[in-house]
Amino acid sequence: MFLIFRRIIKFLIISGIIFGLGYSIILNSPVQKIIYPVLYPEYIFPYAERYQVDPYLVAAVIRAESRFSHTAESGSGAKGLMQIMPDTAKWAAEQLKLDYDQEMLFDPEYNIRIGCWYLGQLFHNFQGNLVVVLASYNAGEGNVRKWLGKNLWDGRLSSLDRIPFTETRLYVYKVLKYYERYRALYKNNK
Repeated sequence: MFLIFRRIIKFLIISGIIFGLGYSIILNSPVQKIIYPVLYPEYIFPYAERYQVDPYLVAAVIRAESRFSHTAESGSGAKGLMQIMPDTAKWAAEQLKLDYDQEMLFDPEYNIRIGCWYLGQLFHNFQGNLVVVLASYNAGEGNVRKWLGKNLWDGRLSSLDRIPFTETRLYVYKVLKYYERYRALYKNNK
């Protein structure tokens, strides 16, 4: 039901833009919170805080990865809300001293905990460089280190077009756009 309602609202917003209702009014409308929800706040906020990640970045990643579908599964095998690869999840669970089974990745709390921890690790490994963190989350830390080491990419947003994987370039742009939107919509909620 929620997804149908969101699609109707999205259609109305797009129609409003096309028919001249004013883009800035629509963008600042509370209706945008339907398109950019923060579902699972009971997990996102505490785990984001525990692992020192902005909860609105976590929401942006979840929106980009699964559109908040806890049963999402990619063709490459990534699972759950934050689309975590089983090998990454197994490693993270070992580090966190958690039980692990692939099916647990479909549990929203477990998935968000693992995803927040992993984002926190990437922030630590890449000295807080958000663009590199997002590229690593999508393409893998090994690939990104290779790109940086071979000077294929310098880790800056301004040179994002030099990332060898088109999917990763588009992913970083998308998550950054979603993150900006979340921060604008929810900035007074912190």
